[in-house]
Amino acid sequence: MQNINNVTEFIFFGLTQNEQIEKICFVLFLFLYLVIVLGNLLIIVTIFFSSRLNSPMYFFLSYLSFVDICYSSVTAPKMIAGFLVKKKTISFIGCMTQLFGVHFFGCTESFILTVMAYDRYIAICKPLHYTTIMTRRVCGQLVAASWVGGLMHSLLETIATNQLPFCGPNEIDHYFCDVHPLVRLACTDTYIIGVIVVSNSGVIALSSFITLVSSYIAILVSLRSRSSEGRLKALSTCASHVTVVILFFGPCTFMYIRPSSNFSEDKTVAVLYTVITPMLNPLIYTLRNEEMKKAMKKLWSQKAISRRRRRM
Repeated sequence: MQNINNVTEFIFFGLTQNEQIEKICFVLFLFLYLVIVLGNLLIIVTIFFSSRLNSPMYFFLSYLSFVDICYSSVTAPKMIAGFLVKKKTISFIGCMTQLFGVHFFGCTESFILTVMAYDRYIAICKPLHYTTIMTRRVCGQLVAASWVGGLMHSLLETIATNQLPFCGPNEIDHYFCDVHPLVRLACTDTYIIGVIVVSNSGVIALSSFITLVSSYIAILVSLRSRSSEGRLKALSTCASHVTVVILFFGPCTFMYIRPSSNFSEDKTVAVLYTVITPMLNPLIYTLRNEEMKKAMKKLWSQKAISRRRRRM
């Protein structure tokens, strides 16, 4: 394939082209992005400074919050700024960089969510061996493997897309650079790249989702022999994670398990996993987690006391 590239920039259509709606969207998505950053930072700070939140579950949660901040930051600021201008452009290099970031952090998040499901499986199904299996070293290796897996996936997607010839048009009916919208602009047969996208992104999303479902089926089976109190405690621990998994993997599977096609719903679905899910994660993990709420209250009460002492 000869890489003929006459395109130096791409033009986004964005979520909407109605100026009045764009003003509303600017305020709304700016607020949502601030919630994402501040909410996830609050979780990271609370876990880092709290001596009570030292279990592997919170170790993984801190990395999930960090990835959520990075993931939303790849697309949200550009989208928010686009609401204020009529022509929404991005350079070719910027587009490829955004494509890399979306798949890097998105894939890393899917792996971390899978690791968190494995952690819950060991904690509930093998409680006597939990501390010996989920050591600090093993937890670090699992997180590192998640980052490496995300890196390998995003490199393959970006390199494959970058090899496509773009000779015009350069208008993307989306609000960020992703594989499917870019493939539709290539001036060549895109069957091979379509197969790569489905086999790479689709298989990762589907296999991770199947692994997660299998873990929770095993957990539910093991809970049959527990007391009602033990079942409720275990289920409440897993409920937050299951909610996040459904919100994240549902839209991702819809987007990447199918061949490239121009669905008008794609942009709406993409908002769910690039903005809504990272925004809901802090709320889900704090509102349903008593330990987290107690740790936050203790942390901020200590800071309030220290401020009073400084004033005195």
